Amino acid sequence: MTHSPQATGSPDAVEVPAVEDAGPALTPLTEPAAGVPPLTDSPARLAEAVASLAAGSGPIAVDAERASGFRYGQRAYLIQLRRAGSPTVLIDPIAVPDLSSLAAVINDQEWILHAADQDLGCLRELGLDPAALFDTELASRLLGRAKVGLAAVVAENMGFELAKEHSAADWSTRPLPDSWLRYAALDVELLVELREILIRDLEAAGKLEWARQEFDHVRDAPPAPPRTEPWRRVSGLQQIKDLRGLAVARELFTAREDLAQEIDRAPGRVLSAYAIVAAARSKPGSVEELGQLKEFSGKRVRRSYWYAAIARALALPESELPSRRAARQPGTLPPPRSWQDRNPLAAARLEVVKTTVRARAEEITLPQENLLSPALQRRLAWELPEHAPAEAIESALRGFGARPWQIEQLAPRLAAALAT
Repeated sequence: MTHSPQATGSPDAVEVPAVEDAGPALTPLTEPAAGVPPLTDSPARLAEAVASLAAGSGPIAVDAERASGFRYGQRAYLIQLRRAGSPTVLIDPIAVPDLSSLAAVINDQEWILHAADQDLGCLRELGLDPAALFDTELASRLLGRAKVGLAAVVAENMGFELAKEHSAADWSTRPLPDSWLRYAALDVELLVELREILIRDLEAAGKLEWARQEFDHVRDAPPAPPRTEPWRRVSGLQQIKDLRGLAVARELFTAREDLAQEIDRAPGRVLSAYAIVAAARSKPGSVEELGQLKEFSGKRVRRSYWYAAIARALALPESELPSRRAARQPGTLPPPRSWQDRNPLAAARLEVVKTTVRARAEEITLPQENLLSPALQRRLAWELPEHAPAEAIESALRGFGARPWQIEQLAPRLAAALAT
């Protein structure tokens, strides 16, 4: 809707351009309908919470809060659950680590999560694993929605403004403040109703079966394999040009990981990437020289510990220094920028594949990475034989893990495009 300017009666009046209406105002969601639930932090309270969830019906809204920016690893420090016919439950898995009774009630049910791949890992560490899944973020992506964060999805579909002020909080804090518990409860307050709205929209768009296949894929996906050389992901490492400096960075990274795990602190809070790069560039020859670097000059810096790592790197024989190039992960492809020289046919196929995927994604209104991930696009282009028929493309896509709906949408179009 637009607003027209009122007539002024003056021949010199300037016409004010119409302004697009921002839409209806959102209703702030500041309090759970039943109030903030008590924290489940004892075996007795856990038994009550489990009984309450068992008395409810239908799918279960689930969320988890971690403290990955503060603590080592991805463990859950709070679990939120909500189900029709049952009040919201907030569980402290630190206080009650044995959640086998909860698993017995919820593991054979459908769960509703937002961005499920972010939380399933930490929940599985606690023995919690869904029989079926509905991912409200992924559903929104398949519907072609421009914004897919939980607050944006709730606002667009339900008209509520969801606060996100504690999303980056240190959830390992104990006791948990009441305002944090309120925020956590609101994260699952509307998920059950949101699922119904998204199912309706997916069905209307002819994408409900696509969504089901994607949800199963997320649920069944194995954990990512460990990186062969994780130290090479240190921010700023490209500044290090010599192999001895790379060895220093590698030793400092390893020492940081060991210490971070020992004291249960996020690695970046133990030693910054800036500090690793600074030491790798200067390669100090003593604890005193290390202390002259501003990144190691603080009173609480464990200079002797860090220098021991540096000394190990400085003492390595040439044969044990890291290579300039990262070792390739098993099964990975060369970077596409090198394809023109190494495999020009694959480079040409990749452009055709990317163009075909992008065009079809626009036609069916969803992000191209959800139609076919960039990794699968590259693998298809690299491994597909020249002039492959549609059947060969279908077989290749299936072998790479593409879902049936993706194969149906792409195989005939890719075959036609690659045949020209």
